[in-house]
Formats: sequence, C-alpha cells, structure tokens
Amino acid sequence: MKKDLHPANYRPVVFKDMSNGDMFLSRSTCKTTETVEFEGETYPVVKLEISSTSHPFYTGKSKLVDTAGRVDKFMSRYARTRK
Repeated sequence: MKKDLHPANYRPVVFKDMSNGDMFLSRSTCKTTETVEFEGETYPVVKLEISSTSHPFYTGKSKLVDTAGRVDKFMSRYARTRK
C-alpha cells in the first residue's frame, strides 16, 4: 500500500443515528468536537439524521404518509382506468 495515502486526520469515528440511537464505528476525516463512549473507548462522534438502520428502504418498513386523502383520491381516480 502507498504511504501517506490517507489524510493526517483520518481516524476512527463513531456515527450515531439520532432517530433510533444506533451507533457504528468507522474511519473518517469528519470534523467534530463531541465525543462518545463506545465499546469501552472514547471516540469523536458524528450525529446522523438517518442511516441504514432507520431508513425505510433498508428496514423494509416503508411508511405511506397521506395528507388530506391524496393517495385515496389518486387511487379512486385511476382505479377506473385500470379495469
């Protein structure tokens, strides 16, 4: 492997999913001032809004957000053309 391939601040960082609290350790150059205790060690932490542990595509738990019956209106309008 080439020497000095990675930047100087390439270090272990914990990524924390704020929607469900899951954390995972990876290496990154993300700048952060916060730290967290993870598996007995203290690491810098990067907070995420969503990750693969909470994203509907990966979890298989998709949510259909219906505002003002738009989905029902669409289905009733185009159900006649499907027949």
